[in-house]
Amino acid sequence: MNPEVLLSRIRVVLCRPSHPGNIGAVARAMKTMGLSDLYLVSPRQFPDPEADTRATGAVDLLHRATVCDSLKTALAETSFAIAMSARQRDLGPTIGQPREVVGRLLAEAADGKVAMVFGNETMGLSNEEVIHCQAAVCIPTNPKFSSLNLGAAVQVLCYECRMAAYSAQPPVGGHLATPAASPRATQEEIEGLYGHLQALMTDTGFFNPKQPGRLLPKLRRLFGRVGLERDEVNILRGILSSTQARTGHGRKGDLS
Repeated sequence: MNPEVLLSRIRVVLCRPSHPGNIGAVARAMKTMGLSDLYLVSPRQFPDPEADTRATGAVDLLHRATVCDSLKTALAETSFAIAMSARQRDLGPTIGQPREVVGRLLAEAADGKVAMVFGNETMGLSNEEVIHCQAAVCIPTNPKFSSLNLGAAVQVLCYECRMAAYSAQPPVGGHLATPAASPRATQEEIEGLYGHLQALMTDTGFFNPKQPGRLLPKLRRLFGRVGLERDEVNILRGILSSTQARTGHGRKGDLS
């Protein structure tokens, strides 16, 4: 199935969020990963300017967000839901690892709407809320400091959703910088560099043609590993020419 269709079927549900800024951060986390269906269950303060500020480019998700008074209402029309829980509940579903649980979520999304449910920033989800879900997940954090911001938790799971939807090969954004590459240098151009370098090393006394040793083969191996481009050869030869001019070791034919 089309990955974007799968992602469009994933509903992010925040239960009793207390900080409007976190709601905005969640919207931004969702949009960066291609999710757009946001539900809020009894938010303490929403809408709010702070939520808009933290959304940074994802305010449209906030404007379309659905506000409900119960998790049961928020999960209407969904067939499968996972709960974010830091601990195993006596009557709740077994907690799984993010990648495993998200894999199940995407499989269910092939047949209809699904949901990821997150609890209050301080108390998390109640037992009653967890039992409305068919699976549970816990992000394996540092045991010595396991506090994870709500927006960060949503970001992690949304990322896993995107990776799963695209079989771990999501498309790369089109805003990347253009690579500053030039064509690969020809053998003739590289040989010209070697000749230029050998001439300068000889003139400065660094290289003794009568006792060459393994210097030249080692230099060839060094540059061979790099895979020189034409611009790079020109830069290197420019440095050599500048050195020759400064030291008075210029020799006719060095730039051949």
